Amino acid sequence: MRIGIVGVQGGVAEHINMFKRAFIEADVKGEVAVIKEPKDMEKIDAIVIPGGESTTIGSLMMRTGLMNAVKKKIEDGTAVMGTCAGAVMMAKSIRAGRETQPILGVMDMEVSRNYFGRQKESFEMDLVLEGMERPFKGIFIRAPAITRVWGDARPVGMARGVIIAAVQRKMLATVFHPELSGDPRLHIYFIKMIS
Repeated sequence: MRIGIVGVQGGVAEHINMFKRAFIEADVKGEVAVIKEPKDMEKIDAIVIPGGESTTIGSLMMRTGLMNAVKKKIEDGTAVMGTCAGAVMMAKSIRAGRETQPILGVMDMEVSRNYFGRQKESFEMDLVLEGMERPFKGIFIRAPAITRVWGDARPVGMARGVIIAAVQRKMLATVFHPELSGDPRLHIYFIKMIS
């Protein structure tokens, strides 16, 4: 299994480290690669779009030619995980976003940017997530919220009256940062989605 992290901006190293740990704990043979241009996507079984700044990530993906390449790969059935800004990139609709903001628009959900406040309003809280027996530490940094899902997209976690994690087929979106939690369970969940 080979997971590619979109490496134009954001929490790339944190996802790499968490997937390495998740492979060991899930007893799965796998490797992680960084995707910076379309040719890096050869032999990739899944894509991760990390947290960061969604407008910057989108602009850099457009500039490097990654936007269309990543979108096509996802539409062809490749699994994808987006965290925080990555969830914004995956959404088909954005509230409180810039109209010209480039997004992938691959998942049937609406996201509201900076829903939980700016940097100084960042927080942590224990989350109840579908399929997990014990709480998961959610780290929210300038976090968006998933305000609506449709089609076969569905919530797998709620907090403060909004969706904070959703799945649709082989797509997983979280508005928090599981790569910063020290807990590999969500990355293991994604590994299981891929296989």
